[in-house]
Amino acid sequence: MALKLYIVGGAVRDALLGLPHSDRDWVAVGATPDELLALGYRPVGKDFPVFIHPHSGEEVALARTERKTAPGYRGFAVHAAPGVTLDEDLLRRDLTINAMAQAEDGTLIDPHGGRRDLAARVLRHVSPAFVEDPVRLLRVARLAARFPAFTLAAETAALLAQMVGDGEVDHLVPERVWQELARGLMAERPSRMFEVLRDCGALARLLPEVARLWGVPQPPAHHPEIDTGVHLMLVLDEAARAGAPLAVRWAALCHDLGKGTTPRDQWPRHIGHEGRSARLAAALAERLRVPNEARELADVVAREHGHVHASATLGAAALVRLFERCDALRRPERFDLVLLACACDARGRTGLQDRPYAPSARLPALLQAARTVDTAALAAAAAAAGRSGPAIGAAIHEARVAAVQAALQPAAPGA
Repeated sequence: MALKLYIVGGAVRDALLGLPHSDRDWVAVGATPDELLALGYRPVGKDFPVFIHPHSGEEVALARTERKTAPGYRGFAVHAAPGVTLDEDLLRRDLTINAMAQAEDGTLIDPHGGRRDLAARVLRHVSPAFVEDPVRLLRVARLAARFPAFTLAAETAALLAQMVGDGEVDHLVPERVWQELARGLMAERPSRMFEVLRDCGALARLLPEVARLWGVPQPPAHHPEIDTGVHLMLVLDEAARAGAPLAVRWAALCHDLGKGTTPRDQWPRHIGHEGRSARLAAALAERLRVPNEARELADVVAREHGHVHASATLGAAALVRLFERCDALRRPERFDLVLLACACDARGRTGLQDRPYAPSARLPALLQAARTVDTAALAAAAAAAGRSGPAIGAAIHEARVAAVQAALQPAAPGA
């Protein structure tokens, strides 16, 4: 059998949808690893027969089939041989819209109705073997967030629930959960990912800190949507609408986790939820091995979002303490991300999505005023006066309070 190459998967799907796509995956049919090596292909990876094309630099995988041998996404025996057909390779893929191929002459190969499901905007599994790989559950949820106009086929939703019930989802490793979660958070409508995970029961297994927020009420004066889980989804979608980076979206996800641990007799008030949210966010980030930038921002936003919201009521001294707790004096660029996350929280409320967020306009100038203090000169003067250690720090703090106080004063008439 002569070697034939086909573009497969997402690149074919996105081209049919008229979407840009930068990465193309290829499948090689009718070749052995030795034959590809002889043609100049370079092998990559240890688990699957994947190679780098000698000219384009794109990945090319040998057509393969898989057989389930153990629980989890690693429990497969892979069979790649020249006799494996393109149809057999496509049959092992997750969704019909990802199980299409395009020949080098442009011919579309669509044995499982992917083009039909694209037109109908349906996410549908290819075969019953879908249940064998728990990562597919996360991929479907992530694709629902990327393509919010698509619905989930009823039979596919049933398979997702079956995977949870059978315990397959419990075999997911933290790195894969984070990888798919991060991609879903960066999608057009992140709330759809959590909707799919919640409907099939996977959210309670993978992110119980998030799952328990539904059904927890909040004061309607501040939250017209009332339900904390509903609010969280609005916040995530607001972060997507704002084009926020991943760290902000992760902080948005974690900012109210503590409300899920408020005793029922204290509902709908959530006194002290900020500290509880920070502790839960830290534990969740540790479990999923979230990058430091995201986990550190989530900690600040969880602890301080209430103070940022109420910053118009704070005097100069309290504002400087807020800046110090946020490490904003040293890292003003991160404070911008804190403000963005807080703005998403404030706007992630029913009917309030387009209201201005005053702290975003007011606090940067006050922070800049505090940062104009010449700390080196103050430290030298304090040292010359015989002050040291905490006394020097106090002098710098007092000077920053004075600078912020001056910035708070309205300009005099005619000035």
